Amino acid sequence: MDVDQLAQLSAKELHDRAVRYAVRHGDFGFLWELLKVIPAAEAASGHSDETANDLSRVSALLSDALGAGEGELGEALRPIYIDYLARHPDALRNAGEDV
Repeated sequence: MDVDQLAQLSAKELHDRAVRYAVRHGDFGFLWELLKVIPAAEAASGHSDETANDLSRVSALLSDALGAGEGELGEALRPIYIDYLARHPDALRNAGEDV
């Protein structure tokens, strides 16, 4: 699947595939990168009130990372998921499995 095909997927599907692959393969670098960009994505998606809380609580960031595929936040994070999945094409073969 190329970048154009990935761009056609929903934010939820991109999130689920990227996070599932990262968890399964112990790719803590991607998960950490996701945690770092969530506050900015929340601010960009109109949820700046959540940004301050996320910066002060790692547990909130972890929770957000696992659920960051829906709504405005998921849409704001689409480029992160597309880039990651484009670099890991084998992640797309496991689309039907849970995280």
